[in-house]
Amino acid sequence: MVAHRRTSAESRLPRAAPVDKSPSSLRRRQNPIRRFASLLVAALALTACGEDAPSPVTPPPPPGPDTTAPGTPTLVRNVVFSDVESPWDIALASDGTMFYTERCRGLWVVRPGGLRTHLFGAAGAATVADDFFCQGQSGMLGVALSPDFDTNRTLYLFMSSTRRTDPRTNRIVRLQLDDTFAEVVSRTDVVDDIAFKDVATSNGGAGAHSGGRIRFGPDGYLYVTTGDNHDGALPQSPTRLGGKVLRLREDGSAAPGNGAPDGFDPRIFTYGHRNVQGIDFRPGTGQPYVAEHGPNHTDEVTALVAGGNAGWDPQDRPSLTCPDGYCGYAGSPTSMPMTDLARFPDAMRPAWSNRGESEGMGPAAFLRGAQWGSWDGALAIGIMGGRRLVVLTLDDAGDATAAAAASLPAERYRALTLGPDGALYVAVDRGEIWRVAPSAP
Repeated sequence: MVAHRRTSAESRLPRAAPVDKSPSSLRRRQNPIRRFASLLVAALALTACGEDAPSPVTPPPPPGPDTTAPGTPTLVRNVVFSDVESPWDIALASDGTMFYTERCRGLWVVRPGGLRTHLFGAAGAATVADDFFCQGQSGMLGVALSPDFDTNRTLYLFMSSTRRTDPRTNRIVRLQLDDTFAEVVSRTDVVDDIAFKDVATSNGGAGAHSGGRIRFGPDGYLYVTTGDNHDGALPQSPTRLGGKVLRLREDGSAAPGNGAPDGFDPRIFTYGHRNVQGIDFRPGTGQPYVAEHGPNHTDEVTALVAGGNAGWDPQDRPSLTCPDGYCGYAGSPTSMPMTDLARFPDAMRPAWSNRGESEGMGPAAFLRGAQWGSWDGALAIGIMGGRRLVVLTLDDAGDATAAAAASLPAERYRALTLGPDGALYVAVDRGEIWRVAPSAP
């Protein structure tokens, strides 16, 4: 049940707003949530991969979709922008400023009043990053704002780079903005050694499986998801930063308490991952949950623990034929499980798996607030290949007990971010950004 409200002026949004060089500062308001809602009203008035889902190690699938249960919200969807090229992530400041990334063009900012600026990245940006490139599934991916963004105007990006490296790498870049958010004052590369698939193999093209979602947790540390690059040895490697979740201070150094085993890079929080493209933190506990894009048979949602092994090990399978040494597509849930409890009995168990066929699980965001009814505290996950949004209800132990299919259009769901106004902001591969919220009772 969804009401789609789209203004007639929306289709007249320009392809790209002019770069704003105004020296005026953004005004801070006493009520940032009201300010944010005002921005959306003004904007509207103006206005990959499901490549390859349950493994025998996963719990039985929860009950099927139920969108009529008592308390299930009726959703209202507004199209905020419909002219975005390959959107990948969204971050929202308390005053209503929106940042979003386009995989091959870079970072954009939409300031209160609706003015859009191509802020950082490819040619045409206010600040051009001459080392930035996009290839395959990689480019300008995750964006996260510093917990102190309101005062330090600092944000973080996950991007592919040619800077001083051979082969090329993925990296985390810290940008400080001017007080109008129109220009980049400084750039610092805080992590420059995240694995990148530099050349094509028989398993897929260059730039595959980079992960790329970044989020600050309630503990104030930056969590970074990375992918396995179609490299069989990478997820279990103790020193290489692919197939991992990293947990970092803002300067890129290891956060305390990561719990990685002896001999591991101290920045590693969890390892043994395939291609994590979603991460968020459960309300009340702060525990990180990831949505992981699986091979030809499994996608998984997993609650992370410090030092944990997710159990993906696509190497050394004598019974399988593994092109270029990568066994990730060569087997079944039995012979090449996503979470291999035979090899790793203490591996983290998935909280949910999407019913036996990989459909390209991507972004994840917890819903918060009484306005969400029975979905308050539930986890929304985007399914790219399956073209749907699924909402998981979790029990006290953290396992999924119900999976509801949200009544939204069939699209490849690329980004999910909960805004300061309590609405869910969604980017879809077709080139749109939506605001999705429960209707008022």
